[in-house]
Amino acid sequence: MPFQPIQSEKLSHAVVDQIENLILRGILRPGERLPAERELAERLGVSRPSLRDAIAQLQNDGLLSSKAGSGIFVADVLGSAFSPALIRLFERHDAAVTDYIAFRRDLECLAVERAAAMGSETDLKIVNAIFLKMEIAHEKRDAAIEAKLDAEFHMAIIEASHNVIMLHMMRSMFDLLQQGVFYNRQVIFKQRTTRGTLLDQHRAINDALQKRDPAAARMAVSDHLSFVENALYQGQKADRNEKISRLRLAHINES
Repeated sequence: MPFQPIQSEKLSHAVVDQIENLILRGILRPGERLPAERELAERLGVSRPSLRDAIAQLQNDGLLSSKAGSGIFVADVLGSAFSPALIRLFERHDAAVTDYIAFRRDLECLAVERAAAMGSETDLKIVNAIFLKMEIAHEKRDAAIEAKLDAEFHMAIIEASHNVIMLHMMRSMFDLLQQGVFYNRQVIFKQRTTRGTLLDQHRAINDALQKRDPAAARMAVSDHLSFVENALYQGQKADRNEKISRLRLAHINES
């Protein structure tokens, strides 16, 4: 866990500052469990009463929450930027899918440029490590794992841009995607005609990042999301056509 010994000032305030920063930077994630009190106090180098004061303040601020018998967690509310009513609207209207991808394209193109130009060597190693896992998952033909790694790959690029506003906004967007609000990512990875193309596109993004080529990285992300947009459009069109065909078949059988 990424905790450092506290050096000075009122200890509880210093603990609050450190945990707030870990949450802000996306290192501690919504729903993540903190270490047990004794262990965390030792890692931070503070007394347990000072730690309790800090935890209480963070809970009052809505950043941490407690679950009886389970411990202290980063508050889940941090991962939600949209009201339930708005999320239901997203689910019911196809236009939200197109706008979602356009929004992602705009932000991710900026993020990948920043990552290629200013990301640290460790940032790029994280992206590359996830891509290597994607190659392994591709060979195993596990759509669920491929979809999970796809989200991790794109979030790693966002994180490598080191913009905390972009980080939390995109994390909220990916949370909705994982819930299937906009579309089912696993469906895309189950299509034999798209799986190989998607892997090649992620390889192009990773290669451009590792070469620190912002222009190539931006183009690779834009091409990838345009492909996803078209694949979704074709999938929706095929679904509509299938419904019509089933109506025709039912009508013929009734005649």
